[in-house]
Amino acid sequence: MKFARLGDPGTEIPVLVEGDHYLDLRAVTSDVNGDFLAGDFRARIAAAREADQLPVLEDAAAMRIGAPIARPSAVICIGMNYAAHAAESGSEPPTIPILFLKTPNTVVGPNDTVMIPRGSEKTDWEVELGIVIGRRAAYLDSPEESLDHVAGFVVANDVSERDFQMAVSGGQWSKGKIAFGFNPTGPWLVTRDEVDHQALGLRSFVNGEPRQDSNTADMIFSIEHIVHHLSQYVTLEPGDLILTGTPQGVALSGKYPYIAPGDIVEVEIDGLGHQRQEFVAWEAQK
Repeated sequence: MKFARLGDPGTEIPVLVEGDHYLDLRAVTSDVNGDFLAGDFRARIAAAREADQLPVLEDAAAMRIGAPIARPSAVICIGMNYAAHAAESGSEPPTIPILFLKTPNTVVGPNDTVMIPRGSEKTDWEVELGIVIGRRAAYLDSPEESLDHVAGFVVANDVSERDFQMAVSGGQWSKGKIAFGFNPTGPWLVTRDEVDHQALGLRSFVNGEPRQDSNTADMIFSIEHIVHHLSQYVTLEPGDLILTGTPQGVALSGKYPYIAPGDIVEVEIDGLGHQRQEFVAWEAQK
């Protein structure tokens, strides 16, 4: 199944995407959130379909696309999970997963405008595969249990400010990761049964020029390993989002300029959709 959320921020409508049709899910759930994903959503959707309660959402194609999940309770990220990206960052590949956090208000729609932080000179892009948790996970006994706790997968752009991340970090990365809107997500949440997460092509572009082009097969730590490892330290709740790392080809490498106002960044993952963001200069918000 493929879920999306359409409409203005804060009033998005949950929909089931079937080809070119967007079926209104409000008879089934108020939102694509943890409660919905933790329940038997397949049975609920089947019952609603049988009762003819899933109408086509009118004018869906003209509506804003929101993040495909409601604001999660946690956004947990894995750093340097591709060896070539670690190398371009000047680091050795990690032997255990590197953990950092983003705040929930970084999660915005896949095509929303992103504001470059005040004082930033090193805003960067990172295409990443995101895991959406569907069942509480704590102290899993083995990686083999992990997928039972995964609802599905999303495209994410782990936008980063490298000077905030590295130079004024105090040893932690999150200062460079938590500006509002620094995690465009979606357009879809695709359930895990429809995704071969071990072999997904992922790419990024800036102003139409290719930057990243890799495959999740090159991950150092697998999806199963990541979920199991994290569960030893944090209780993962339904609806939580895990970002799994980015491949080589970012501005941090020194090969490309950092993002400037007016730049267009696009990221995509096979089967999970495409994003497009315009980056704009910081201005005070009312």
